[in-house]
Amino acid sequence: MPVQQKAKIYQEEWERRLHDVQVSKEDLNQLVMDYLVIEGYKTAAEEFSKEAGMESPVDFDSIENRMNIREALQRGDVGEAITRVNDLNPEILDTNPSLYFHLQQQKLIEYIRQGKIAEALQFAQEELAPRGEESPEFLSELERTMALLAFESSPMMPASVSELLSPAQRMKTAAEVNAAILESFSQGKEAKLVSLLRLLCWGEAMLEERADLPKGKQEDNNQMIAREKLTGA
Repeated sequence: MPVQQKAKIYQEEWERRLHDVQVSKEDLNQLVMDYLVIEGYKTAAEEFSKEAGMESPVDFDSIENRMNIREALQRGDVGEAITRVNDLNPEILDTNPSLYFHLQQQKLIEYIRQGKIAEALQFAQEELAPRGEESPEFLSELERTMALLAFESSPMMPASVSELLSPAQRMKTAAEVNAAILESFSQGKEAKLVSLLRLLCWGEAMLEERADLPKGKQEDNNQMIAREKLTGA
């Protein structure tokens, strides 16, 4: 098959196309508010709500509740996080066995991290083993977690096992809980701004494959035009 020739887009046409894209201030405000709410910036969301003269899609107190749960998980206090989730809405864990298992898995990890081996073994046997028998996925995760005991602090510990003790593992669990809470409030699991940036990166990659675009100094000009649209200047 013949190679498809790239389209040529000249500087003047490129600038015209950029200037023709219109983004309303209201749409930008909605994107900012959505980001602040999803990511849990309560104070910033309150201030932005006043300045922009718009209402938040959720109660501001619910944002603080989510952040308290996230902070509890990030410092390893899984018990407090579970209590707070149940106080917020007990159906979140009752209807999401995968999320509940991951919270229990995180609790087991914290036992191991603290060197509470006896408690870890008992907890794994009583709380996680029965759930592992119900699901191959849960069993695989349980086996990976228990491998922490087998390797202890050995330098031979596989990365797939040692990563369970990293701060990123706590953040992963916290993000899963946060998404479940947002879903229970009929909110999106991810900020729309993040989705748009991902779509933008995909669009740029597709455009580079199919067209020759102005480069060099023009890239700086493009960025300036984008900033003007975002700031409303």
